[in-house]
Amino acid sequence: MCGRYRWVMVAAGETPLNEVKFLTVAEVASVMRVSKMTVYRLVHSGHLPAIRVGRSFRVPEQAVHEYLRESFVGVETA
Repeated sequence: MCGRYRWVMVAAGETPLNEVKFLTVAEVASVMRVSKMTVYRLVHSGHLPAIRVGRSFRVPEQAVHEYLRESFVGVETA
């Protein structure tokens, strides 16, 4: 198995690739309410796993949800 696809499966919680829902960069940007450039930066920095399809990227939907969950900044009371 190619390392790139293994990484996506790990990010997708070991879900078989035929069951993973992939989002385009524009769809991820819409979900996260950020620009497409921000999504590209997250992908290129390795913070958001993606696969390359031709000249574009596809991001597992579950990876977007996990990224947002891990990035949540809670308000702590003293």
